Amino acid sequence: MGAKPPLRRFHQASWDEPLLFELSSPGERGVQVPAPEVPFDDALPAGLRRQDPPGLPELSQLHVLRHYLRLSQENLGVDLNIDVGQGTCTMKYSPKINDQFVRDPGVAELHPLQDERTVQGVLEIVYRLERMLAEISGMDHVTLQPGAGSAAIYTNVAMIRAYFAACGELEQRDEIITTIFSHPSNAACAKTAGFKVITLYPDADGYPDLEALKAAVGPRTAALLITNPEDTGIFNPRIEEFVRVVHEAGGLACYDQANANGILGITRARDAGFDLCHFNLHKTFSTPHACGGPAAGACGVTDALAPYLPRPTVEFDGASYWLNDDRPASVGKIRPFYGVIPNLVRAYAWIMSLGAEGLREVAEIAVLNNNYLMKKVLEIRGVSAPYAEGRRRIEQVRYSWAELTEDTGVHSDDIGVRAADFGTHYWTSHHPFVVPEPMTLEPTESYSKADLDEYAAILAEVAREAYEDADVVRTAPHNSTVHRVRPDTLDSSETWAVTWRAYRRKILGE
Repeated sequence: MGAKPPLRRFHQASWDEPLLFELSSPGERGVQVPAPEVPFDDALPAGLRRQDPPGLPELSQLHVLRHYLRLSQENLGVDLNIDVGQGTCTMKYSPKINDQFVRDPGVAELHPLQDERTVQGVLEIVYRLERMLAEISGMDHVTLQPGAGSAAIYTNVAMIRAYFAACGELEQRDEIITTIFSHPSNAACAKTAGFKVITLYPDADGYPDLEALKAAVGPRTAALLITNPEDTGIFNPRIEEFVRVVHEAGGLACYDQANANGILGITRARDAGFDLCHFNLHKTFSTPHACGGPAAGACGVTDALAPYLPRPTVEFDGASYWLNDDRPASVGKIRPFYGVIPNLVRAYAWIMSLGAEGLREVAEIAVLNNNYLMKKVLEIRGVSAPYAEGRRRIEQVRYSWAELTEDTGVHSDDIGVRAADFGTHYWTSHHPFVVPEPMTLEPTESYSKADLDEYAAILAEVAREAYEDADVVRTAPHNSTVHRVRPDTLDSSETWAVTWRAYRRKILGE
């Protein structure tokens, strides 16, 4: 066995794997489906009965296993590679014991329409998780109904709208203020809810401009929606003053805590005066992203906004847990039933395993990892970290390859594609690209010093290639199963095929 090379050798598996429907063989079975105790003809009205059985693929258990294992080998993810490059998503290791919890029949086989008396255990978990998140945020009440971070932001905006409607001020207060480095979902959700959006840009140090905020607030201001630390990794030290300015204008302050991984146990939304906040449980609290869903969101509010929480709320009367639908001022339901229960169980288990001291340690290690990686990355030729020069960042950094691009013609997107040849990847940033040629890295507490050293070495190698043989980077990837994504296939509805029927019609021409 030879010595380990300076950079890990990697080549992505390539199986040219067909779809399950294309692998189907009539008569093959993976499991034998038991006959129903009550014949469907007796249990279902005629209008709901199929005339023909569903056209499901027919495969043996072995062929199903092979199919999904092959597909898994063509993917990258936190269980396979150093995932610090999925900036702002807080990719971390999710303990496998938590997956065992949610695979238990007591969770996996729950039905959302069960009688409350039969789901006391899971209602207790939801209730206790809400109280934990209330303590972590400093808020009085929490709902776990939203299905993701953006859904949680929309929930907060809906409650802001309901609050001012109840005050008789909704027609007047039709503006929401956010910042360019806050998550775009803040502006999108505000716009979707009917508000005019005002966006603040950073001052010379990268902080949201306080004077611009003072100029923007007024009698039309409904709320400030702000992420802190922002996606630059810079924490706004004047956040209390931002909240005060908005409150003096009669508006509400809403804290987007999607980047809370570096401040757990250190600072709380309520301590800065916020009226509402949200967490992404699939980020900070270590539940899976699952390719963008199902995720889980949490909204916290003060007593003044509690009447507008989505219904139902989980209540405890000292003897049993129950769902309270009798909430006349509620914004209604944000999603069917109540939250993404498997991910709520995972988040509850994660918090319980760490405790209060462990949560703070998570934040401290995440900040340490981030600043260590920043020091290593800034030693690479062609990269910089705009704003707040010489200052530490919290849990992520938005870097810029502008110098390298000017010197070599290689763009940030090219570097990200070339990184795939080393078995890893990174993300550029949200549009618009305020930081030119951006790269956003967020090493959480999950990664070791050796992981961070290896990731920085990969970036350094790609930068060296860009300066010495730019075509190697421009023509990447070389070790992967696919080449570059063609944007024209994403921009045309003529090529979208999200079902087997659409695939047969659009791609196969049947």
